[in-house]
Amino acid sequence: MRNGSVKRTAMMSALKKLSPGSTADQRLLRTSQETWASEDPWRVARIQAEFVEGFDTLVHMDVPGISIFGSARLDETSPYYHDAYTIANKLSQAGYGVITGGGPGIMEAANKGAKDGHGLSLGFGIELPYEQTMNPFVDVPLYFRYFFVRKVMFLKYSTGFVVMPGGFGTLDELFEAVCLVQTGKVEKFPIVLFGVEFWSGLKQWIEERLLSEGLISEGDENLLILTDSVDEVINTIQSCAIKPHDFQDK
Repeated sequence: MRNGSVKRTAMMSALKKLSPGSTADQRLLRTSQETWASEDPWRVARIQAEFVEGFDTLVHMDVPGISIFGSARLDETSPYYHDAYTIANKLSQAGYGVITGGGPGIMEAANKGAKDGHGLSLGFGIELPYEQTMNPFVDVPLYFRYFFVRKVMFLKYSTGFVVMPGGFGTLDELFEAVCLVQTGKVEKFPIVLFGVEFWSGLKQWIEERLLSEGLISEGDENLLILTDSVDEVINTIQSCAIKPHDFQDK
């Protein structure tokens, strides 16, 4: 009982520390019944407009995209920053566009690598309670109010994910993609986890808990490739994702 009380107190303290700023997602998800008649119909129109803007901007994208995810908190002092730069640079030279969340850290490194590799560098930004500007290495910026619209864009315009070390946002994108691959909603969609030391605990948990207890099917654990090798990332994408020449022939 005492331990439960301590945990609840810690949770309440953590929730209070979260920014009170107002975003479109927050307003949409409030549990007020009063907003339906006066506000929610207009939100539907804004959501539709956000989809249309994204589709219209990216309709002429003539290369397959690879999304690179990772923490905004890992700067140039982190080796993962430089790995993300190299991966993006090599992907762009191999004919792929690079898509990120457009922010700092790993996202900035990937966009910079793509730009220096003379490839297409895209950033899908999101409205947050705190200020976060688009990094200067994005050639095609898109700004979203709603997380779920942004997720659709990542998956619709990517043919694979490279997931660098990151926090809850990175995990969110990772498991969204794994679920859609496992259920056949997306095809030819490799997911590469970069950083063996960082990700091995998660991979082990998937195998020892989810797989061993029958919560996923045998073989589902292989939907995630774990590596420390930049070359293996590139080889996996080139082997398992849609190839640039196949994409252009569509």
